[in-house]
Amino acid sequence: MKITYHGHSVVSIVTETGCCIVIDPFFTGNTLADIPAEAVQADYILITHGHSDHIGDMVAIAKACEATVVGMVEVCHYAETQGVKKTHGMNIGGRFTFPFGRVKLVSALHSTGLEVAGQMVYMGEAAGLILEIEGKTIYHAGDTSYFRDMELIGEYFEVDLAFLPIGDNFTMGPAEAAVAAASIQAKKVVPIHYNTFPVIQQDPQQFVGMLEASVGEIMHPGETVTL
Repeated sequence: MKITYHGHSVVSIVTETGCCIVIDPFFTGNTLADIPAEAVQADYILITHGHSDHIGDMVAIAKACEATVVGMVEVCHYAETQGVKKTHGMNIGGRFTFPFGRVKLVSALHSTGLEVAGQMVYMGEAAGLILEIEGKTIYHAGDTSYFRDMELIGEYFEVDLAFLPIGDNFTMGPAEAAVAAASIQAKKVVPIHYNTFPVIQQDPQQFVGMLEASVGEIMHPGETVTL
């Protein structure tokens, strides 16, 4: 499969069978995005939590591509109220097998909510995503601080590729993320959720330098890796 980073926390996956998956599709307003929302192809849209810089273009892309939105039940309910026809609600700890592979929602320490018509709407708990696709395991942590139970991810899953936030302020910073990477024991770790806004400016090379040799990999927006 081919995995592309699009800046902030946006990741897209194209499987060997041609299924297109997009995680946290924040393209419009994302100064680091390499493509506009209109260019995105998606069969499934996976959402870690209901903040605007993660839900982003979820509704527009889902409608344009007739994609299925997958995430917390509250996020899926919101998508349905906005006219999205296909959703699959889940919750923390749950796992489901889709045509492309299995998705499991795991804990993340973060708030979640979306301002709608001047009111803050509860969007369910924040989550991380564990994807088992074509014999490989991908962990997208979403927005989170470090928490000790990340060790359980490393214990129960052989993670081939992990996406961890390093921006600080809203999530864990580089030092905490390095501890998280050691807990998860992923073969490759890619930093995300940094440099999109002034308050989350970070040096990804500093983060990579905190990891074991050859584990850290910086992906620039538009870059693709094969797994």
